Amino acid sequence: MLHHSDRGSQYASHDYQNKLREYEMTGSMSRKGNCFDNACIESFHSVLKRELVYLEKFETREQAKKRIFEYIEVWYNRERIHSSTAYMSPVEYEKRYFQMLRDEAS
Repeated sequence: MLHHSDRGSQYASHDYQNKLREYEMTGSMSRKGNCFDNACIESFHSVLKRELVYLEKFETREQAKKRIFEYIEVWYNRERIHSSTAYMSPVEYEKRYFQMLRDEAS
C-alpha cells in the first residue's frame, strides 16, 4: 500500500515512518515546493467528502470504514463515470485498456 503525504514534519518523523514500515506501507511525499504532486488524491478526497462523508452521519468508526469502502469499491470504481476516462468507470476503462493491449499483441 502506498501512503502519500506532503512534506510536513509529522509525516517525516522517525516515529511516523516506523509506523508505515510496521504496517508494510510505502511512504511517498510531495517534492519540495511542488504543490501539484498530490493534486489527484486531493481531488478524490474532495469528491469523497462531497458525495459521501458530508451527507451521512456515521455512528461508529466501523460504520464509516464500511461505507467508505463501499463507496470506493462499489460506486466510485465500478459505476461512477469520469470525464478523464472518456466517461467510463475506472473498472471499465481499465478493462478496455488491457483489451486494447491484448489486441495489439495479437
